[in-house]
Amino acid sequence: MNWIFYLLIVISIICGAINGKLQDVVNAIMSGAELSVKVAFSLIGIMAFWLGIMRIAEKSGIIDWISKTLKPVTKILFNEIPHDSPAIGDIAMNFSANAFGLSNAATPFGLKAMEELQKENKDKSTASNAMCMFLGMNTAGFQLIPTTVLAVLVSVGYQNPTEIIAPTLLVTTIAFLSAIILSKLFSKIFPPQDVKAKGGEND
Repeated sequence: MNWIFYLLIVISIICGAINGKLQDVVNAIMSGAELSVKVAFSLIGIMAFWLGIMRIAEKSGIIDWISKTLKPVTKILFNEIPHDSPAIGDIAMNFSANAFGLSNAATPFGLKAMEELQKENKDKSTASNAMCMFLGMNTAGFQLIPTTVLAVLVSVGYQNPTEIIAPTLLVTTIAFLSAIILSKLFSKIFPPQDVKAKGGEND
């Protein structure tokens, strides 16, 4: 990825020099760097606010209530793991944070969920169906409120940032459902191998 960005910068400078617009390229670099700092600082406030809200919700029991509400759904989707697995709660917490656009807050729950799913995984050298399902759903990033994107739009002075909520909800819902369907489909097409049989072949 670093090489891609490096090539883009070099190509931009070369094209600017050939077309006699090298000064415009330099100005764009400087203004872009200045804008990135402004956006970064503006994100601190909005992220601190929403992370604080999530912390309050966690302390007040709202997050636990959401997790308990989502548990029946997660048990259906992840029917290969025990119903009393700690991963169920972590998965619900991860989805709750992602739904509000708080990817940074969702990351610790996602990592903890993966650790618990790995404990339930019979073949430690291969990702289980539950792990693949969780990764696909987490990557799809279903969001009710795209908090981070809203913060970026506000920081750059966008007039009506809330207009992205409906399109974001539509797109992430489609991606979320597609991840579930494809994961279930591929789990049927490529069923997990028997660990004992696999070990016998290696012997």
